[in-house]
Amino acid sequence: MAEAAPDAQAPASLGTAAMFGRLQEVLRRGEIALALGVISILIVLILPMPPWLLDVCLALSITLSVLVLMTVLFIERPLDFSTFPTVLLIATMLRLALNLASTRLILANGHEGTAAAGHVIEAFGNFVMDGNFVIGIIVFGILVLVNFVVITKGSGRIAEVSARFSLDAMPGKQMAIDADLSAGLIEEGDARARRKALEDESTFFGAMDGAAKFVRGDAIAGLIITFINVIGGIIIGVAQQDMSFGDASQAYTLLTVGDGLVSQIPALIISTGAGILVSKAGVTGSADKALFAQLGGYPSALGLSSFLMIALALLPGIPMVPFLALGGMTGAAAWMLSKRQVQADNAAAAVKADEAAKAPVLEEPISTALQIDNIRLELGYGLLPLINNERGQRVTDQIKSLRRQLAAELGFVLPSVRIQDNLQLPANTYVVRVKEIEAGRGDLRPNMILVMDPRGEKIGLPGEETTEPTFGLPAMWVDQSAREEALFRGYTVVDPPTIITTHLTELVKDHMAELLSHAETQKLLDDLPKDHQKLIADMVPAQISVGGIQRVLQSLLGERVSIRDLPGILEGISEACGYTRNITSITEHVRARLARQISDSVADSAGVVPLITLSPEWEQSFAEAIHGEGEERQLAMAPSRLQQFITSVRQTFERYAMMGETPVLLTSPAIRPFVRSIVERFRPTTVVMSQNEIHARARIKTLGQI
Repeated sequence: MAEAAPDAQAPASLGTAAMFGRLQEVLRRGEIALALGVISILIVLILPMPPWLLDVCLALSITLSVLVLMTVLFIERPLDFSTFPTVLLIATMLRLALNLASTRLILANGHEGTAAAGHVIEAFGNFVMDGNFVIGIIVFGILVLVNFVVITKGSGRIAEVSARFSLDAMPGKQMAIDADLSAGLIEEGDARARRKALEDESTFFGAMDGAAKFVRGDAIAGLIITFINVIGGIIIGVAQQDMSFGDASQAYTLLTVGDGLVSQIPALIISTGAGILVSKAGVTGSADKALFAQLGGYPSALGLSSFLMIALALLPGIPMVPFLALGGMTGAAAWMLSKRQVQADNAAAAVKADEAAKAPVLEEPISTALQIDNIRLELGYGLLPLINNERGQRVTDQIKSLRRQLAAELGFVLPSVRIQDNLQLPANTYVVRVKEIEAGRGDLRPNMILVMDPRGEKIGLPGEETTEPTFGLPAMWVDQSAREEALFRGYTVVDPPTIITTHLTELVKDHMAELLSHAETQKLLDDLPKDHQKLIADMVPAQISVGGIQRVLQSLLGERVSIRDLPGILEGISEACGYTRNITSITEHVRARLARQISDSVADSAGVVPLITLSPEWEQSFAEAIHGEGEERQLAMAPSRLQQFITSVRQTFERYAMMGETPVLLTSPAIRPFVRSIVERFRPTTVVMSQNEIHARARIKTLGQI
C-alpha cells in the first residue's frame, strides 16, 4: 500500500502539468491575453478585491502610465504610436475599475485604520498628504484642475484642429501624390504608401480627438467618486460604526483623498503623454532630439536669455545665486554653440570648395543639341502666372488631365509636354511647337475671360474684340467680374488656361500620326496583356514589321480614329496580311473591321449617322483617275476637275453646316483614301467613310449628294 500512493498521484500530476502548459500556450497568444485582461477589468467592477491585490493593480496602473509616457517621448512620429487611443481607453477603464474596488474597501473597512484599502493608498495618504487630509484635498483639487482644465483641454483642442486640418488638406495632398505619380517622380508602391499614411494620419487625429474625452471624463469621475466616498464614509462611520464625526472625517477623508491621488497621478501622466503626442505633429525624431535641436539651434536666443538672467540677479531682493548660475550656464551654452556653428560652417565651406576644385569642368555633350522636344509650349513672361496659379486651374494640371483624356478616347499616350518661357515672344503670347516646328500660337489676357456667342451674334458686353485662337471664332475679352452676366446671357465663357489646353488638344490631334514614333508603337505592343502576345509573336516579323504596324496606326490616328482597341486592330492587320502587303489596303481592311466604333463616333446626339454621298459620276471619275498597282497606285485627275470637286464639296458642307448638321462624306471603298487625301487639305475635320465602314446596325440619314 505504501508503494501504491505515488503511482496513484502520477496521473493527477500529469493532468496539472498539462493544464498549466495549455494555460501558457493560451497566454502566448496576444489577442487572448488582451481579451483576458479586459475581462479581468470588468470582473473588478463586479467582484470585491482583497487589499493586497489592489496594491498590485495600483502599481500596475502607475507602471502602465509611466510606460506610455516614456514611449511617447522616444517615438519618431505620432503615427508610430497609432494605438494610443486604445491604450488610453484601457488605462482609463483600469483606473475606474480600481477606483470602484478601492471605494468598496474604504467604505467597508475604513473604520479599521489607514491600511483598510491597501498599503499603496496608505502610503500616498501619509507621504503625499503628510497625514493631513486638508493638504490632500488641496493637492488633489490642484491635480484635477491641472489635468482637466490645462493638459486635457489643450491636447483635445490640438487633436481636434489637427484632425480638421488633416481632413481639409487630404484632397490636395492626394492630388499632389497623383501628380507626382503621373509625372513619374514616384512609383505606384510609393504612391500607395503615401496614400495609406494620409489615411492613417487623418484617422489617428480623429481618434485622438475622441480619446481626449476619456481623460476628461476620468477626471470628472474621479472628482465625483472622491466626493461620494467622503460623504458616504462619514455617514457609514457615524451611523453604522459608532464613530465620532471628527474621527470619521479624519479616517475616511484620508483614505478617500489618498485613493484619489493614486488614481489622478497616473491620469496626469497619461494626459501629459497625450499632449506631447498630439503636439508633436509635423516633427520627426524623438522628443529630446526635436526639442534640443530646435531650442539649442539659436545661440543668439541663449545669449539674450543669459543677459536677462544676469540682469535679474542684480536686482535688489532677488536671490542672486540661482539666477546668476542659470545666466552663466546659458551664456556658456550660447558661446559653445556659436563656436561649434562657426566651425561647422567653415568645414562645410571647405568641403564644398574642395569638391568644386576636384570636380572637372564638364562640357555639355554635343548630342544634347540633337535632342528635340516632341511637344513644347512656350509662354511669354506675362503668361507665366498661369503655371503657378493658386486661385484657379493651372495649365500643368489641365495638361495632365489632357494626357489621360487622349489615352481614354484615342488610345494614344501623349508624350510629355515641355513648358518653358520665351522672352522673345510678346508678353501675352504663347506658341505650341511640335518637333521644334511651330504648330499654333495665340494671344491671351491672363486676368480676363474669353466670351463667345454660340449663336454667332454680336456680344453685348464691354471688352476687347478678338478671335478665338483654336477655331478662329469671333470672341471678346471681358473682365472677370462680368462672368455671371455672360453666363446669364447664354455666352460661352472660357478662362486662359482652358484656351491653351483646348488649342493644345486640337494641335495634338492634328499631329498624332507624326507623334506616334516607332518606340511608342513598340511600347503599345509590349503593354498589351499576355493573352495577346501570342498574336504579336505570330505577326511580327513573319507577316508585318513593327514599322508596318506603326504606319497603319498613324493612318488611323491621322483621321482621328481611336486605336484603343489595339487587339482588334492587330487581328484586322493579320487578316489583311493574308492577301496583301499594301499598307493602304491593310488600313482600309482595319477600318472596315472597326465599323461599329467609327459609326458610333460620327453619330449625332440622336444616334443617327448623317451622310452626304458621292454621285455615280464622281465615283466613276475618281475610279478612272487612279493608275498603277499596289504601292504605286496614284490619283491623276485634271486640276480643273479637282477644283470643281473641291468647290462642290465646300459649298455642300457649308450649306448643311448652316443648318446645324455635321455630315459624313460617303464613298466607295476603292476611292476613299484618295478622296480623303483631297478633302483633308481644305476641310481636315470632315470625316470620309466608305460603305464598308457603315455598321450593319447603324442608323443612317442621307442629307444630299455631291
